Amino acid sequence: MIYIILLIISFSLTYFIKNYYIKHALLEEINERSSHTVPTPHGGGIAIILVWFSGLFYLHFTNEIDSSLFYALLVGIIISVVSFFDDLYELSPKLRLIAQAIVAFGGLYFLGGFEQLNLFFFTLENQILTNIFAFFMIIWFINLYNFLDGIDGYAGSEALFLSIAAFILFGGAHFLVLAVAVLGFLVWNWHRAKIFMGDVGSTLLGYNVAIFTIYYANQVSTNFWIWIILFGLFWFDATLTLFRRYKNKEKLSQAHKKHAYQRLVQSGLSHDKVVLFSLGVNAMLFIMVYFAPSVFIALPLSLIVMYGCVKFIDTKKGFS
Repeated sequence: MIYIILLIISFSLTYFIKNYYIKHALLEEINERSSHTVPTPHGGGIAIILVWFSGLFYLHFTNEIDSSLFYALLVGIIISVVSFFDDLYELSPKLRLIAQAIVAFGGLYFLGGFEQLNLFFFTLENQILTNIFAFFMIIWFINLYNFLDGIDGYAGSEALFLSIAAFILFGGAHFLVLAVAVLGFLVWNWHRAKIFMGDVGSTLLGYNVAIFTIYYANQVSTNFWIWIILFGLFWFDATLTLFRRYKNKEKLSQAHKKHAYQRLVQSGLSHDKVVLFSLGVNAMLFIMVYFAPSVFIALPLSLIVMYGCVKFIDTKKGFS
């Protein structure tokens, strides 16, 4: 029952936020990175975070979530607040980075750090190295999720997929809370979007994925790679695109539209068809994780699939 209530709240909040932003002309304007053509409200992530944190507190008070995970996720309030003001006033990159560093440190503190990193042939157990790695991973996940929030339904559908896949694999009521929080928003964000998520939503989702990855890896070290596979659609595209732009000697801080999903849109596919394509790729990644006899088999297979998808997209719209 609680999940139905949270879903209705998310749906209703998104609707009221949409109308408020339109009434007060708080619209996202068109720029060189935009994949939309009409100024649109961009505060839908507010509904996601309000429902998400409300649901977290409910799970905490009903003892349905581990306390370390609860407090680590709660640190995400900081990045949400900073991103809210960034949506409104475009804060400096330095200030955003400081906020991301604070939440990365806070999340790791409440999780008790990143215990070990399973590297197939050996396990890295040096706490200094594992926590440095985890610190930068959290910051990267926050930013890449923000980078990949560029077309209708894309960031929301990824969060919905991860929530459902993780619930099947690991259980945990927190995944259901996240699913309904995102689903209520996604109804209004589907092509054509009536409202966008904004940084206030995308940065929090990236942070959550990083925290889930570390938390479950601390339980079983190979769980780290399960999350890497499930989140592969986003991190592979963002990381490969960054590397390609670096090879092209581009200014990496400059806005662009070269991610794989953006190039699919440029090739002529509508936003909803690109999202459906991404969900198909995600379904394949989940099948590999679920049915492969070992994560060490699933990982290379998933990399082959993701690289193949990128090469396919290159034939539709080349990287230049």
